[in-house]
Amino acid sequence: MLNLKAIVHGILKDYALPWDGIHGVSHWARVLENGLRLTELIGAKVEVVQLFAVFHDSCRVNEAIDPDHGKRGADLAAKRRGSLFDLSDDDYQLLYDACAGHTDGGTQADITIETCWDADRLDLGRVGMMPDPNRLCTPAARSPEIVKWAHGRAVFLMVPQFISSQWGIDAERWGEQLR
Repeated sequence: MLNLKAIVHGILKDYALPWDGIHGVSHWARVLENGLRLTELIGAKVEVVQLFAVFHDSCRVNEAIDPDHGKRGADLAAKRRGSLFDLSDDDYQLLYDACAGHTDGGTQADITIETCWDADRLDLGRVGMMPDPNRLCTPAARSPEIVKWAHGRAVFLMVPQFISSQWGIDAERWGEQLR
């Protein structure tokens, strides 16, 4: 069982961007919720999807174009493996590949990697973009119901409640915590 609170807090100690930014904590949480919802429908590996949600944008250096951020996030996961979390070698490789390749626009990979990529792409509403079904990997993610649900949450920059209740982060005091 993953301790996402400890993992998130470990990441945030060195996170360079505003916690409430478009690639910050609320985005990670929505990606997590998107991924968990897809996992229920698809059967992807839950722990990989959970870890992808919090590592994929964890090493961005800006909120705009940052082509190597996925690989840096994957490398951070490699560095934290064994201390903040444990995965089998096969599952770890899925996590690494999902993080490193999430901005390349691919649509074909292992089902767990596809689930990770879809979970992220379903949150494009936060930057004013509607998810393009042709750029989503899985039939579950392309379903109108899932797109509508995820897009509605992203457009309004919904802050999932579990950020406070499970991760121990007060959204009213983003920048004052852990620093």
